[in-house]
Amino acid sequence: MSQARDHGGAHWPVRPFSKRGGHASARRRAAPHLAAGVPVLPVLVVSLVVVVDLVGGAGMIWLPLLAAGPALAATTNGPRGVLCVGLLAAVLSVALGTRDGVHSRDMAAVLSAIVAVSLASGLASSLRGRRERVLADVRSVAEAAQHALLKPVSETVGPFRVAVRYSAAAAEARIGGDLYALLSTPHGVRLIVGDVRGKGLPAVGTAALVLGVFREAAYDEPDLLDVVARIERSLTRNLGGDDFVTAVVAGYPPSGRLEVVNCGHAPPLMVRACGDIVTLEPTHPTPPLGLRALSGQAPALQALPFTDGDQLLLYTDGVTEARDHGRAFYPLAEGLARHVCDEPARTLTALHDELLAHVGGRLHDDAALLLLRKPVGAEPAEAGESADAGEPAAAEPGTVEPAMSERVVPEAASGAGRGSGLLPARLPFTVRRGARRPGNSGRPLPDQA
Repeated sequence: MSQARDHGGAHWPVRPFSKRGGHASARRRAAPHLAAGVPVLPVLVVSLVVVVDLVGGAGMIWLPLLAAGPALAATTNGPRGVLCVGLLAAVLSVALGTRDGVHSRDMAAVLSAIVAVSLASGLASSLRGRRERVLADVRSVAEAAQHALLKPVSETVGPFRVAVRYSAAAAEARIGGDLYALLSTPHGVRLIVGDVRGKGLPAVGTAALVLGVFREAAYDEPDLLDVVARIERSLTRNLGGDDFVTAVVAGYPPSGRLEVVNCGHAPPLMVRACGDIVTLEPTHPTPPLGLRALSGQAPALQALPFTDGDQLLLYTDGVTEARDHGRAFYPLAEGLARHVCDEPARTLTALHDELLAHVGGRLHDDAALLLLRKPVGAEPAEAGESADAGEPAAAEPGTVEPAMSERVVPEAASGAGRGSGLLPARLPFTVRRGARRPGNSGRPLPDQA
């Protein structure tokens, strides 16, 4: 994919049959199928040979070329179409040979060649049709397996608007080693985007294992790190020594903070409501899933604010490592800055189309894109909020309070650059939306506590 994956169903309208227009509508429906079965190009080739012979009057020089008609029909038509073109070529060869005074021995040789080519082409056409039917069955099975593995994601999950685009490098298989899932659980919205080492059926099996464990653990485990630990234990038991999975596991618990665990995967991109794009580099690099026993490093959790209007893009390396004819990588951050809007589906459609144009229409690796946006006003007011002047109001979503976790948060860098600094989560002030720093549009002004 290359094949882009779109979720949703097709609904076919049912119209009542009318006696008056029934036969006419049936003829209109049958006309395209009849036209599709007519060997137009082979007939044109045969007609061209006839015209050349009539104009030149060369006799035996052009008559053998009539065998090109049934040979060409074998590539586009079934056995019946091939035999029809062969019969047409034989009749025309006899007519032209009689007109040009071709010797009967030469005429017999021409007819024998046309009959032999027609029979061989009919057999080849039959075998081609059988292979096409087998391929169609295999593709339908692969598509069903993909729908079972990568389940369709709703446009709205929890408080978020969501869009997904998936492209398999093996376009005929329609399935690959990239994986994604997004769930609404009792512990908040949780999602995973990952990439399995390798390709083919072994990679698909590993992706199925990771997604199965994630879907169970996301509901059972209150802590996101415990979800990652369960995936790690399952992969340790089932993977070989050289296999691993890079992944980003993220969650948005009721506390209103975005939690991210990056296990050797490409860093997500966050689009702030003000338009800044921030690369969420991991503060504590963690090896891919399945390699923890070799490195001894435990995964680390990043907690950072995710306020109304913010967007988060997760992707696989098939996107960022896609090259054009000049071997230049696709600049994902720049493309996101060009196409980002308030509709995640429109953003990903534009990104996907630009990615295919960058590589010339065919991806050489699986590619997955998942974008979620928190709409403005998505969360209701806190239940305990008081309107009295003497009581402090509850913090708005996205407010960083002094009592936040001690885990570090990447500093939001402006533009398309990467977060370069680390800011302690226990801040000596409260960051509230609404106050603006003079001369700096979009950045909040800290109020001293």
